[in-house]
Amino acid sequence: MTEAAVNYRTWDIDVRGGLLRVGEWDANDDGARPDAGEVPLVLAVHGITASHLAWAPLAKELRGVRLVAPDLRGRGRSSELPGPWGMGQHAEDLAEVLRAAGADESRPAVVVGHSMGAFASLVFADRYPELVARLLLVDGGVPLEIPAGLTSQQALAAVLGPAAERLRMEFPSREAYLDYWRPHPALGPLWSPELEAYLLYDLEGDAPRLRPATSLDAVAGDNRDLFGSADVFDALARLPRPTTLLRAERGMLNQVPPLYSDEALQRAVARFPEVRVHDVPDTNHYSIVMDQPGAAAVAAVVHGLVAEAGQEAP
Repeated sequence: MTEAAVNYRTWDIDVRGGLLRVGEWDANDDGARPDAGEVPLVLAVHGITASHLAWAPLAKELRGVRLVAPDLRGRGRSSELPGPWGMGQHAEDLAEVLRAAGADESRPAVVVGHSMGAFASLVFADRYPELVARLLLVDGGVPLEIPAGLTSQQALAAVLGPAAERLRMEFPSREAYLDYWRPHPALGPLWSPELEAYLLYDLEGDAPRLRPATSLDAVAGDNRDLFGSADVFDALARLPRPTTLLRAERGMLNQVPPLYSDEALQRAVARFPEVRVHDVPDTNHYSIVMDQPGAAAVAAVVHGLVAEAGQEAP
């Protein structure tokens, strides 16, 4: 995509227990903000300890599309919202976001979810099909397999690594928090002002006792769905059409094997044949949405789904 003006704003909506923060972007040649009803609507749903700013790189790639992305309950500026947690609750919140954004049966959205956001998007699409034109899963949505001898909580901590460790930590300054992330094998190589803004948005409180916004209770409460629950299995079994899962070639620590091994995906596709897996070369779990090449690959699929749904961008 050639350089375009990207408009960005945030707004809040009322949901159970308080206010949910929503980010919104659109990219256009002239920098003008389009009328909400004139362009395709895309809902983007972030991962388990992330925020809506994880989608800023994708926003740059989606010309002629209105991209709406919430801070999920328990994360970012929605961190004070209470439980209970789980993909069903996120589905309810996502329905409120889309309705506030102007979606309805006559104007459904293309929905893209990354990591845990793919699970939330999957359950949302199953429960609110009238609001969903098409669904895209990005390195998530298929239940993870628990290694032998581990509980699901231990397995998640092992998978997340530093992303989970930081939730119990305090940091004396913003720079100290950035220094915590600089050596990260998957995020460190992506370092940019945009990544710094995403990381610093995560902080709340005052120095020298800054802490990540993501709620530990939210992570623990959402965890069970990631390793398989009735909500997730039922949603996968009821997929109404072939649904793409874009897989990163490397995992959360830039490692091989990736989050989903070949064998795990073969088992999943055998059980849920509407899932169609496509690899995104030279990406890890983060760079598939948070670096330009990965975001461009995701954007290409999103644009294809917009066209398929009959919502061509002007």
